[in-house]
Amino acid sequence: MQSEAREFLTSRRARVTPAQVGLPAGPRRRVPGLRRGEVAELAGVSVEYYGRLERGDLRGASAAVLDGLARALLLDDAEREHLLNLAQAQTDATGRVHRERAAPRPALPESLQWCLDRITGAPSIIGNSRSELVAANLLGRALYSDMLADRRRPANFARFAFLDPAAHRFYPEWEVMADITVAILRREAGRDPHSRALHDLVGELSTLSSEFRTRWGAHHVRRHATGAKRFFHHAVGLLELSFDSFTVVTDEELTLTIYSAAPGSTADERLQLLGLWAQSTSLPAVDARPAPVGRAD
Repeated sequence: MQSEAREFLTSRRARVTPAQVGLPAGPRRRVPGLRRGEVAELAGVSVEYYGRLERGDLRGASAAVLDGLARALLLDDAEREHLLNLAQAQTDATGRVHRERAAPRPALPESLQWCLDRITGAPSIIGNSRSELVAANLLGRALYSDMLADRRRPANFARFAFLDPAAHRFYPEWEVMADITVAILRREAGRDPHSRALHDLVGELSTLSSEFRTRWGAHHVRRHATGAKRFFHHAVGLLELSFDSFTVVTDEELTLTIYSAAPGSTADERLQLLGLWAQSTSLPAVDARPAPVGRAD
């Protein structure tokens, strides 16, 4: 836990330039970003105390200290939340011993699948914090048919992005999607540090993908609630879609994502073609089994 906090704070300090916080660069600056003393001054704490924090010891750090640290390091909302989660995890651990949570996937409430199936004009999916595809409507299954094609294991967005060559065609902006995928996982790891399934997934991807390993080491975190994505679907071509994501509160936190296109746009026309293709194609179902760890050969 401390190593995670240490590496996160070190990477954030290295990212901030003196000019960004109104400090002169000065001569003989031998470190990237800010010096520890500069961060301490900006955060309103002693150099000694900041040194303890950057060594990864966040136990007992007050909300005011963490808020000052977030301001000094120019953390965005997702990074600030990540810092608070890291501190909370250490504070909790001082009072009791946590057992790693296997967190088996609970059965999806049948009513959620009914809701998905009622959405007929837009690809709609439900995912969980471990990057697993939990459920989808017909258009959602059609959109992600490449990811669902491997029936040997349940669909996982991170595994698909880094371990399946088809992902590089499916995501025309693969580098961007790879960055986002890892940043979302890094945020979830801070929110749920005792999830064995999440630890196993990160370990697997770090072992099998240097691209993942490099990005994981950068300690970027982000939220992913709304925006636009580009897909290249093998049946209908390029799809430029907007998306909106919503939290679904059940036994575990799930996320509903709905993709859409402006009425009358090229993307809207291609979504209609995707629907026709889906109706004429035998599409794989979403597999609800927990995913095994390691490469599926």
